[in-house]
Amino acid sequence: MTLRSSDVVAIEQEIPHLRRFARARVGNADLADDLVQGCLERAIENFSSFTRGTNLRAWLLTILRNHQISEYRKAARRPECVNIDDVGYLEVQAPSQEKILEAKQFLSLFDELSDSDQEILLLVGAEGLKYDEAADVVGIPVGTVRSRVFRARERLQSMAAKMTEASEPASAGKPRGRRSIATDSDSFQPHFA
Repeated sequence: MTLRSSDVVAIEQEIPHLRRFARARVGNADLADDLVQGCLERAIENFSSFTRGTNLRAWLLTILRNHQISEYRKAARRPECVNIDDVGYLEVQAPSQEKILEAKQFLSLFDELSDSDQEILLLVGAEGLKYDEAADVVGIPVGTVRSRVFRARERLQSMAAKMTEASEPASAGKPRGRRSIATDSDSFQPHFA
């Protein structure tokens, strides 16, 4: 099966979704772009295995995920490289908005989740895939996806509650020169669509 111009357009429309998913998975824009490029190369080379009329995004995300796993395994066999642009002086700026603090707090909690919990929440929560589409991407039953999403959300909420509880005794009734992250956002609760 050859690529039609409509296939090319459809693939191009999925690139922002692939980039967002890849960046969330690896945390580095350059590595994410490399993963997306590798994914697109594989997708174009193997487009004959795609069934028209099925979910193109899920098919591409599956290729991206498998490509990331392959690259991770290759990288584990190579010595670590440091990007020269990443070395240097770090500018530290105090956040000026409560939302930035909440986002950082959420990301720190999100990083504590297992890789499988992060992956499934990214697919369902951030990418907006349906449970059956996420199941196809990850290669697990739909019931397992539902269970993992539920448990991952519960873990996030529990960790957020513990973080809030832990900060209350330290700040209760004592004026402080600086406000702590937890007291700035006592109402923080992670939520996904």
